[in-house]
Amino acid sequence: MFLEDTALKSNISLLFLFFVFLACSTKHKEYGGNVFFYSEFPQEKELKGEVIELDTALLRYPFRIRIEGDKAIVMDLHGTDHYGHLFQYPSFQYLSSFGRRGDSPMEMLSMENFRLQNHGLWTLDANKSELTRLDFSSSGDSLLREEAVTLDEDILRPLDFTVYDDTTFVIPDYSGESRFLKVNCQGKLIEKIGAIPTANEKALHEARPALAQAWRSFLDYNPHNGVLATVTQLGEVVEVYNLKDSTHVVRIGEHNEPEFKVSDGYGIPTGIMGFSDVQVTDSAIYAVFHGTSFKEIARQSGRLPDGGKYIYVFSLKGEPLCKYVLDHYIYGIWVDEATKTIMATDVNSDQPILKLNFG
Repeated sequence: MFLEDTALKSNISLLFLFFVFLACSTKHKEYGGNVFFYSEFPQEKELKGEVIELDTALLRYPFRIRIEGDKAIVMDLHGTDHYGHLFQYPSFQYLSSFGRRGDSPMEMLSMENFRLQNHGLWTLDANKSELTRLDFSSSGDSLLREEAVTLDEDILRPLDFTVYDDTTFVIPDYSGESRFLKVNCQGKLIEKIGAIPTANEKALHEARPALAQAWRSFLDYNPHNGVLATVTQLGEVVEVYNLKDSTHVVRIGEHNEPEFKVSDGYGIPTGIMGFSDVQVTDSAIYAVFHGTSFKEIARQSGRLPDGGKYIYVFSLKGEPLCKYVLDHYIYGIWVDEATKTIMATDVNSDQPILKLNFG
């Protein structure tokens, strides 16, 4: 009897292992050979934020922050009068505002992001489908509008962009037909890049626009190393495109790819809030991660802090390096590896600028 029981248990164990192997093999076969999964980081560290006291109450929803020399620029997603604000750095003394809110030709209906280039900056107005270039004044204490570029009508409402070079921008493709679009400085589409790396074949064939909405990603490009990184707003997917050697790597975390349901042609999120910002430095990729489920957000009815409590660090090939656990919830970041400093925005506070030291 004992031998029969042992043999039966062995057969059951082997059968179980077979099904586990089959399930794992099937899971990985759903994706291409350039897709890798991660569940943990080799390092985990806590970071405490130092609150920077501002002498003016300008910001309603500080979404992005960038540093250019001795100037700091903060973007307010829900700005009352202006979307952008210029400060002295590192004192954060207020200097001026730009991107006036309004519907006249010289004003903006929205600002989704801004990018620094050649000591000036570009802004994106999705509602006007327009990119605008601003340059610093001769005194350096204000930003002046220089030109506006209207994007092709074929480009669906863009929600982010990055500067590729002096004549080209990269914009996510919300039609679902490709992953990104290269657009020239006249706003004309010149090239389509990649495809959404999803295992959801049904959505890919039947609901591409909804799929593209669910895969909305934040992106950043570093011209020094040619790395374009994207992180999904839903789920936990990091993509790394090396535009110099044409390689593409996808890293999927434990929360998997974006989860959604289709309603009237739109993608409705059902999983988690994922990433909210990303920066490619010369040596690594830094991304703000939330990880909060929409069920929990709905259950708490606005009582949860808004933002992410983690900064994930990946290599330039997307390999997980370090997980920073923060004492504040943040949205946007600016990383200075030379000084081991991260500047961040906290939309929950009346003093929304934080300084984090990771050295």
